Amino acid sequence: MSRNYLDFEEPINILELQIDRLKEQSRKTGVEVSAEVRKLHKKVNRLRKDTFDKLTRWQRTRLARHPDRPYALDFINMMTTGFVELHGDRTFADGVSIVTGFAKLDGQRIMIMGNQKGRDTKEKIRRNFGMANPEGYRKALRLMKLAEKYNLPVITLLDTPGAYPGVGAEERGQSEAIARNLLEMSQLKIPIISVIIGEGGSGGALALGIANRVMMLENTVYSVISPEGCAAILWKNNEKVEEAADALQCSAQDLMKLGVIDEIVKEPPGGAHRHPRIAISILRRVLRRQLSEISKLTGEELVAHRREKFRKIGAFIE
Repeated sequence: MSRNYLDFEEPINILELQIDRLKEQSRKTGVEVSAEVRKLHKKVNRLRKDTFDKLTRWQRTRLARHPDRPYALDFINMMTTGFVELHGDRTFADGVSIVTGFAKLDGQRIMIMGNQKGRDTKEKIRRNFGMANPEGYRKALRLMKLAEKYNLPVITLLDTPGAYPGVGAEERGQSEAIARNLLEMSQLKIPIISVIIGEGGSGGALALGIANRVMMLENTVYSVISPEGCAAILWKNNEKVEEAADALQCSAQDLMKLGVIDEIVKEPPGGAHRHPRIAISILRRVLRRQLSEISKLTGEELVAHRREKFRKIGAFIE
């Protein structure tokens, strides 16, 4: 369990530290403190519920970026068996910001892929902080087509600030690679499920997100730009990030109301980073149900369903 608390969780942290001190004191002195500990646990649970029931969009953004939050490889390793990672776009490079390969989900063969951020400084640099270059998107598309060849469903786990904006990425066709993925994913005759497990940033996330089912974990965000980028452009003031997050309506709850996503996947109390195994187990059950539902459709029905789903987004009546 993570003990890395954000500022709005500090009252919870104080109570949990009190519990730890009581337990330590009990071990040293032999004094019975179970009744006091139970009272404090109840107080912590009430406080946590009150706090997380009233989270702002900016607070959810910070939870989505929490450094202890499970990343794509954590989900893959705990949720699936027999994962075999595949590499390379067969044109330029591997694109290590995106991991992908064959696996089994409760015995069902699948192709699974996702944006991988790094834990320590060395891995963050190697993974480019989860921001993919064009070769990453081309690798992902190559393997989606391989999945179609073997009639395997595809699951994508989205967690990226956005596509990498470097000069080299632009020279190698970043925008074309993203656009190509959007086009090709819309035509694949296999079930596709996308899950935002952290930060779903702009086209960098959407390039893996053209799916029959799009879901978000409870404390994640999905937006066309980061709140910081939005604040810099609209107000030229980085202190306006909370206002920007509200304007973007980037939370799972917002996007469910707007019809952009199909389901919100509950997280354990305190967020996925507090109890990663429980969070991953919850998602595994939801994926199994969703796969069972959409696998009943034919290839043509899956394509038609996917296209209709995205065409309806943004429609409104005056």
